[in-house]
Amino acid sequence: MSGQGRAVVAVVMLCHFVASFAALGMPPFFALILERSLDNDRPWLAGAFYVVPTLLAALSAPWWGRLADRYGKKPLLVRAQLGLALSFLLAGFATSTSGFFAALVLQGVLGGTFAASNAYLATVASGAALVRSLTAMQWSARAALVAAPACLGLWIGERSPIELYRWLALLPLAAALLVALLPAGGAAAQAGAPVAVPAARPPASPRQIYALQFAFVFATVATFPYFVADLQQRLPALAAGTAGLLFGLPHLVYLLAAPPLARRLGAPSLGVLAFGLGALALALAAQAFTHDLPALVGWRLVMGVAMSVGFVGLHALVASVVEAGSAGRSFGWIESSSKWGGAAGGLAAGAVAAAAGTAAPFLLGAAALLPALLYLAVLMRRPPRPQAA
Repeated sequence: MSGQGRAVVAVVMLCHFVASFAALGMPPFFALILERSLDNDRPWLAGAFYVVPTLLAALSAPWWGRLADRYGKKPLLVRAQLGLALSFLLAGFATSTSGFFAALVLQGVLGGTFAASNAYLATVASGAALVRSLTAMQWSARAALVAAPACLGLWIGERSPIELYRWLALLPLAAALLVALLPAGGAAAQAGAPVAVPAARPPASPRQIYALQFAFVFATVATFPYFVADLQQRLPALAAGTAGLLFGLPHLVYLLAAPPLARRLGAPSLGVLAFGLGALALALAAQAFTHDLPALVGWRLVMGVAMSVGFVGLHALVASVVEAGSAGRSFGWIESSSKWGGAAGGLAAGAVAAAAGTAAPFLLGAAALLPALLYLAVLMRRPPRPQAA
């Protein structure tokens, strides 16, 4: 990739980070917002509100992707950033629970910066460079997931916490202005030509990749909602801060491991993805039965490496099937499958935790990966079909 291309990727990555900072950092404080800003004493609404933007994004992402292919990836990326800014501003001035709910609905419908950013990057990068770009985008999301809750927790004082949204609206607004200064995209996007001509038939079809990503996201997100509560039950002497650090440990591993892995594992391979999913299933199952802190730290580290390999494997498969002219549609559906996987994982985790305890989501995640591993084994045993001329 040229120096200009690397600069474009860096700007898009930065813009996605600042947009994700509020989108990923504020949900942990929904219960506080409901109580202190909206005088609502129903804490269960925090969990329901948590999935509202995700569900709406799952529904709207393919539609926005088709519009990006029709009207251009850059304009739709600017639109996504402005949509987030508007929804954050409305949330910041909400005076009722229904008003805050409406702002979250708009966030889900008008956002979609991750898919829009990836679609735009597909017009300026291809092949291994696109794999590294997609890994960088996931890096920015994970960095925001780790940094935002800690930073926003320091900024939320005794005043109404919902007012912080007013200031956070400036972040996607600034990102929209930066994106507006970027080039429109490569010539391949305008001509509707593929980003890169593969030397052989891609190992998996787009629909197969969507299904595999759904299983991967489902398995990881299912362990999120009850992790701290489960840890405090198993290790009562563990401080809440330590539990939070353990929660973020796999994401920190991704921040360190993903860039070098993307350089080494950039070629599309079902075997790489199978290794990542298998290691993740093992790490999740082991955590369900671990009651020793050092062992738990070890399995969280293994989980981080497995997540890193899994993401890089998925990115390589995605890069092998994406074409610049239809990148919006492709990444719209990819984002949709990820959002559906996250929403389904969160809801299923609640059901199994209520029925079998807070450690059960780890086993749920491991079990969800077994069909995906069997499916990958079937795909790897199929003889490759010749590439069409």
